[in-house]
Amino acid sequence: MSEDFYEVLGVSRDASEEEIQESYREKAREYHPDVSDDPDAEEKFKQVKKAKEVLTDDEKRQAYDRLGHERFEQAEKRGGFDDRGGGRAGAGGRAGGDPFGGGGPFGDMGDIFDQFFGGGGGRRGDRPRQGQDLKTRLTIDLEEAYEGVEKQFSVTRPETCPDCGGEGHPPEADSRTCPECEGRGQVTRVQRTPMGRVQQTTTCSRCEGEGTLYDDTCSTCRGEGQVRNEATLSVEVPAGIESGQTLRMEREGAPGENGGPNGDLLIEIEIDDHDDFERDGDDLHYTAPITFPQAAFGDTIEVPTFDGPVEVDVPSGTQSGETFRLQGKGMARLRRRGHGDLYVTVQVYTPESLNDEQREALEQFAEASGEEINVDQSFFEKIKRSL
Repeated sequence: MSEDFYEVLGVSRDASEEEIQESYREKAREYHPDVSDDPDAEEKFKQVKKAKEVLTDDEKRQAYDRLGHERFEQAEKRGGFDDRGGGRAGAGGRAGGDPFGGGGPFGDMGDIFDQFFGGGGGRRGDRPRQGQDLKTRLTIDLEEAYEGVEKQFSVTRPETCPDCGGEGHPPEADSRTCPECEGRGQVTRVQRTPMGRVQQTTTCSRCEGEGTLYDDTCSTCRGEGQVRNEATLSVEVPAGIESGQTLRMEREGAPGENGGPNGDLLIEIEIDDHDDFERDGDDLHYTAPITFPQAAFGDTIEVPTFDGPVEVDVPSGTQSGETFRLQGKGMARLRRRGHGDLYVTVQVYTPESLNDEQREALEQFAEASGEEINVDQSFFEKIKRSL
């Protein structure tokens, strides 16, 4: 960084004090040791601070312009300068002093924290603030997720009190200045630490940043300025959405303060399990039961889809557990064209009971296949045949 104070602040030599102050604030923010990643931030911060102190002091600036940087620095080291650029400053002149006070390189540290880290700049209660975002959950079924749906739902949320307009007190309530903050909405505390003076500004807890106290509170909201009501809303759920994804309804959250906008409402989607289909991203899976003859001889079976039933050819000799892919019969792809696929897994169904004709046919099949099977009779069949 250049040593010339004008170059340090990035201003012209005829810059106004307002321009110098504005540039100083930007540079101080950039090089503040608490926020900058620059390894030389502390030294640069000192230079910025020094440049601002000199160029915003009419006497020092005139001497600086007349003497130049090097001679000005030498004059300060010798004890100061008078309006002719020589001699000592009076007893009140500062060459050092408290490093966190008004004269050192970190002078007015409290002011810097105030400007950049939440301090002064008007009452906090006067500034518009956006309301908080709210969250809720909406459950839909798989078919609604497949097609997309406009869904109505209810949500209990805070709303601006209709009786006091969010003020927290009746319009006719008497008011007085908060004695804690003297109407500023903020309180400032100064502490001296081993590192110097630390100034902290916080919102006044007594008036909550308003700067004013009222003798009466709104009976409807009990001074909160908000009431909780149940609202019925409607949201467009896009086709292809998945469980756990979130929709955002702008400005449907908690009300803002001091004219600020409402927050947003975040809707987490939950999809119920389906009786027939299992979802895997954009794809669906379906298990189709078939009989042994269908698997052995082949057949055409009917498979349900969300667009209506379709026919699937099962070739002869199909094994239980084989899967067939139906392209484009799965879920809609979220905010994209097309659909996923439907995977149909056939499961050969084994009957739990057989009549005499079925049993005889299976025994003959087993014999023709060369299988030796001990066809055991059930307890009740043995009793029946013994009668």
